[in-house]
Amino acid sequence: MSFFGFGQSAELELVLSDGESRRRVEHKTEEGKKEKYFLFYDGETVSGRVVLTLKHPNKRLEHQGIKVEFIGQIELYYDRGNHHEFVSLVKDLARPGEFTQSQTFDFEFTHVEKPYESYTGQNVKLRYFLRATVSRRLNDVVKEMDIVVHTLSTYPELNSSIKMEVGIEDCLHIEFEYNKSKYHLKDVIVGKIYFLLVRIKIKHMEIDIIKRETTGTGPNVYHENDTIAKYEIMDGAPVRGESIPIRLFLAGYELTPTMRDINKKFSVRYYLNLVLIDEEERRYFKQQEVVLWRKGDIVRKSMSHQAAIASQRFEGTSSHPEAKTPSQPAENNGRQ
Repeated sequence: MSFFGFGQSAELELVLSDGESRRRVEHKTEEGKKEKYFLFYDGETVSGRVVLTLKHPNKRLEHQGIKVEFIGQIELYYDRGNHHEFVSLVKDLARPGEFTQSQTFDFEFTHVEKPYESYTGQNVKLRYFLRATVSRRLNDVVKEMDIVVHTLSTYPELNSSIKMEVGIEDCLHIEFEYNKSKYHLKDVIVGKIYFLLVRIKIKHMEIDIIKRETTGTGPNVYHENDTIAKYEIMDGAPVRGESIPIRLFLAGYELTPTMRDINKKFSVRYYLNLVLIDEEERRYFKQQEVVLWRKGDIVRKSMSHQAAIASQRFEGTSSHPEAKTPSQPAENNGRQ
C-alpha cells in the first residue's frame, strides 16, 4: 500500500557499538574514489544495533521478520550476477509481526573469521558488509554498511636477498641485488646494480613496481598489469665496473599485501621490473616477484586474544611456517 501513498514505511540504520572509538581507513571504491570505512581485523567481534525508524508514528508496519547479516563476498566484474560468499552469518532480530513505533535491536557476531583482506581491483572486488533486512510482502527494507578488513602478518629476520643476472652475449652483463625478497608495505627496497660488461649505449635505466591481478580459472583467466611506480636509477651511460645503489621507499604508493589464490577466485602479485633503454630506444628488462605483507606490530589493544593470534594470517602462510604473531612468543604460533 505504501506504493500508493498509504500504509506505513520505515528506514533502517546500522550503528556499530564501538563506532566512536574504532579507527577508520581510506579504501578505494569501484569508481576509483577514496572513502573512509571502519577498520576490522580477523577474529574481531562485530557488534552494534539496528535502528528501525517508522516514518508515520502510530501506523502499523507489518513484516515477515527482521534479520542482520555479516557477509564477506567476492564479485568478479565479468560475472556480475554471481556473488561468491566466503563468510555468511545471520542473526534473526524479530519474528514476523507488526510494529506501531520505532525500535532498536542489538546484535553481536563474536570473533568473526575474516580470512582475506578487503580489495578493490580492476576486475574483482572483495568486500565485507553488514546488511539489515525487514522482510515485507511487496518490498523489503534493506540497509547495508561496508567495512574494511586488513590482514596482518610478521616475518622473522631471515629474509633471503635476491641476486640475478641480466645478459646479452658479448654485449651486456649486469648483476643486480635486492636486500630482501619480502617487504612490508612501509618498507624500503635497498639494492645495488653492477655493470660487468657494457658494449651497448644505455641511456636510461629504471625500476618499476608492477601489480599483476589474475582473475578466473581455466580458459577464463584474465591478467591485468598495472605499473604502480617508476623509479629512475640513472640517466646516462654507465661504464664497466660501475655500481649504482637503489633505495626505493614503498610508503608513498598504493600497495596491498600479496594475495595468492584467494578463495580460488583471484590473485594479486607484485614484481620488480628492471628496465634498460638504449640509444636506439630498444628495451631490455628482467622481472622478479617480491612478496608484500602488512606489518603486524600495530595490533590494537582492543583486539581479543583470539584476534591477536589470528592477525598473523597471510594467504599462503602454510608455505612460511616460520611466521609468528607479533603479540605472541614464537612457541605459541599455532592458529586458534
